[in-house]
Amino acid sequence: MLLIVDAANVVGSVPDGWWRDRAGAARRLRDALAPLATAGFAGHEGPLDIVLVVEGKARGISSIPGVRIEQSPGSGDDTIAALAAEERDRDGGVVVVTADRGLRQRVEAVGATVVGPRSLPYP
Repeated sequence: MLLIVDAANVVGSVPDGWWRDRAGAARRLRDALAPLATAGFAGHEGPLDIVLVVEGKARGISSIPGVRIEQSPGSGDDTIAALAAEERDRDGGVVVVTADRGLRQRVEAVGATVVGPRSLPYP
């Protein structure tokens, strides 16, 4: 299964001062996601391929084992929708983590499943 995480949306769901250090908040999320690659999460068994999509001031963080970083050159939503469409036939399917209604509609239209940020063990 491919898990695509909308970093801006998930980080923004926790009012912990993330806006003062967007890259640092994205790194904390990346680090929290790494164990899920083998353990799975909220009814989705591992192993998982995890892609964390970052944009804006959060760009520049690097991938770590278990979490690939996708640096969006523009809209993170556009990058997430494109990834979901490219991977729609993947064994195990595609799950996108976001609370963005517009993005939800876009990725569901290509067959992805959507779960909200609270389904992740973050923060």
